Amino acid sequence: MNRTVLLLTTLLGTAYAATQAPLSLTLVQDLIVRVQKDGKVTEQRLDMPKSIKPGDLLLEEVTARNTTRGVLRGAAINLPVPRGTTYAGDATRNAAVTTLFTVDGKTFAEAPLKRKVTVTENGKSVQKEVTVQPNEYTGVRWVVGAIKPDESLKLSFRVTVK
Repeated sequence: MNRTVLLLTTLLGTAYAATQAPLSLTLVQDLIVRVQKDGKVTEQRLDMPKSIKPGDLLLEEVTARNTTRGVLRGAAINLPVPRGTTYAGDATRNAAVTTLFTVDGKTFAEAPLKRKVTVTENGKSVQKEVTVQPNEYTGVRWVVGAIKPDESLKLSFRVTVK
């Protein structure tokens, strides 16, 4: 099985398992390439690349569709950062969703994430709060405010292949 298909299979299963509402989820993984056109650098999306290599930039995009007859409120959609990649930013943030992040897969909060570390100052151990770097994020959760019947919502973030 090639690496891209394995990543997609892992992500899709996790995305379905993490959904807390009756939503239909479709996951795509696109390669982002930078090309020069008319003297300007632009980005292009290559749908479902057949292969990837270290340093490649990928877009992880899930489309959530409400399959019920009623409005869903507060549905949570979790999407992990795939193994072999690091979070590279650009998680969907808009009025329709609250975007949260995790470093442990259990607790989610708005960015920037913080953690407590123990350091030695003047010979004493003290705890300090430090900012977690985004490349340490291991997942994204979107909490949807409301999604109408048959309405779809696209949510995404970028990762860099290790």
